Amino acid sequence: MPGMMPHAPPIPMSRPNTANESNADMTVSYRAGTIARNAMAYVLAGGRGSRLYELTDRRAKPAVFFGGKSRIIDFALSNALNSGIRRIGVATQYKAHSLIRHLQRGWNFFRPERNESFDILPASQRVSETSWYSGTADAVFQNIDIIEAYHPEYMVVLAGDHVYKMDYELMLEQHVEQGADVTVGVLEVARREASGFGVMHVDERDRIIAFFEKPADPPGIPGNPHTALASMGIYVFKTAFLFDLLRRDAADRTSSHDFGKDIIPYVVSSGKAVAHRFSRSCVKADTEAEAYWRDAGTIDAYWEANIDLTTVVPSLDLFDHDWPIWTYSELTPPAKFVHDERDRRGEAINSLVSGGCIVSGAHLERSLLFTGVKVHSYSRLEGAVVQPYVDIGRGARLRNVVVDRGVRIPPGLVVGEDPIQDAQRFRRSEKGTVLITQPMIDRL
Repeated sequence: MPGMMPHAPPIPMSRPNTANESNADMTVSYRAGTIARNAMAYVLAGGRGSRLYELTDRRAKPAVFFGGKSRIIDFALSNALNSGIRRIGVATQYKAHSLIRHLQRGWNFFRPERNESFDILPASQRVSETSWYSGTADAVFQNIDIIEAYHPEYMVVLAGDHVYKMDYELMLEQHVEQGADVTVGVLEVARREASGFGVMHVDERDRIIAFFEKPADPPGIPGNPHTALASMGIYVFKTAFLFDLLRRDAADRTSSHDFGKDIIPYVVSSGKAVAHRFSRSCVKADTEAEAYWRDAGTIDAYWEANIDLTTVVPSLDLFDHDWPIWTYSELTPPAKFVHDERDRRGEAINSLVSGGCIVSGAHLERSLLFTGVKVHSYSRLEGAVVQPYVDIGRGARLRNVVVDRGVRIPPGLVVGEDPIQDAQRFRRSEKGTVLITQPMIDRL
């Protein structure tokens, strides 16, 4: 950046880099439930999600529809709100209109008089007239002045494109108790599957001693060599310390200004970085058997995560009133099922059907319909994820599909039965999921 040194001096860490210190020596007293009120959640929501292909042609990945009525970003935001955090910032960049409109409509209930705030922070050349956000760290650095005005003691930096339920208060408590410079949220994953993640190498006390970005041979966990710790893209810092890091990084012209590539490795090598295991703070209802986290970043993963919700006991419970997923809810009439004739009966089996839908003499099985979908007579849907305001013509047969918002499916269209024909007309994944968009229909 103009006028800055190519390299900045190292930052004094809050504690010496001593691997043998005891956790008992690091305990800090605090009043339960108060840490989150002194924290700000900063959600990084500028990414495209290119592996979703045409689904993100008009919207950023965090704005992609999920679960019948939500957007993917609603999970990170709901986690923050349910954790007691009342100051939230969202950094946007790629094709942000859909996301910003959703945030304005669904997340405008914060009240300044209650010391609450919700800021949408588009890339706006605030630091340089020629520079947009050049990385995840830069997306925070460019808004330091806005954050400073709220005086948060802690920062919870979040990726806005994952599906999970987590109590960030518990992660904040660990950060304070252990006197860490950074606490990194991690998932326990099979070592053979960890090559696609940033992987943390930890000691017996979960002190991070090395960080590897998508390693070919991920390190295992002490005592469990077949499991690795993968970064969730969730970081907790003391605010003043984070700002020092970001200013140093901004002055380094060799940096890519990214948390995973630059900021976290620097703290790991120079300070105290600690891993926080998702299993310690995952929010699970009584019916949920495992800690649920999904990166719905491919067509197959997106389809699978939505279809999982249609099972009798889904891995992710959206009916959990104790940890609601907040979102913008349109005013719609109830879902409607009509006709009761042989071969023309409106019915849905193991399916989720949102408000404003009309299933008119059609058969649904293991499918999910978003708001305002109309399915006409004699149609059959199996394994269909249908986004809002789609119209499915008479006699159509759709199997293992994702249908983009507002698509008009012509009468009699058959998808999911002939792989070769599907691949010629639409986008078909290696696992057989077919993505359908309106431009693809228009080319038929």
